[in-house]
Amino acid sequence: MTQTAETALPPVRHFTVPNADDIAYRHHPGDGPTIVFLPGYMSDMEGGKATRVMADAMAKGRACLLLDYAGCGQSGGDFADGTLSRWCAETIALLDHVAGGARSGPVLLVGSSMGGWLMLMIARALVSRGGDAAVAGMVGIAAAPDFTDWGFDDAQKAALAAGETVFEENNYGYDPMPTHARFWRDGQAQRMLGDTIALYCPTRLLHGQDDPEVPVGIALRLAERLEGGDVRITLVKGGDHRLSRESDIALLLATLDELAG
Repeated sequence: MTQTAETALPPVRHFTVPNADDIAYRHHPGDGPTIVFLPGYMSDMEGGKATRVMADAMAKGRACLLLDYAGCGQSGGDFADGTLSRWCAETIALLDHVAGGARSGPVLLVGSSMGGWLMLMIARALVSRGGDAAVAGMVGIAAAPDFTDWGFDDAQKAALAAGETVFEENNYGYDPMPTHARFWRDGQAQRMLGDTIALYCPTRLLHGQDDPEVPVGIALRLAERLEGGDVRITLVKGGDHRLSRESDIALLLATLDELAG
């Protein structure tokens, strides 16, 4: 499906998180669990995967939420102040807001790269307050939990621990890409792969075999750590980190169809 006038996305709205920043989002009310797309590091809700997920949800009458983390995209704030903990709390506050002020209903979380780590944090928080039924499922796209640990060498970690910002070359339009000490320290405190992860919802991990950023072994470790029994990994031959080819998008949408019911 391509975005046309008939499938124009909902307008961008703004929500001011109490004692925090203005968060930009698009929301479509509908049936079933709310599909929540969580972008990757320095990405936003205007990306191709996010917009296709929203357009598909609208066509099928499903609820869907896209958002920009504080300091990203059309949201307020400074990216240098962003952390996983902060973005987790802000996303949950936004979910409650779009639910009409009450606690949000069941969600189907979709996390791309760093968003896959945030997906786990949000799921754990929602389950802790609402039980297992709060999360209908999770879909990780090159999910990257704990990348503040395995994604940096010793020299970079030492610089970050000393309060410095580390810059890296990349192929995704953010050259050089910064990692700020505040984000890194919070990430180190939120590591998950060293212990079991008490989440039991159906989980699908989509991962490109040619991903140069997140090793396939991370998906295997995550599947092992999740306590739920309904966890599947799909390795995509020729797939890169973004998994944004038409065939990749079709796989993602079919996976959402399976979990959304």
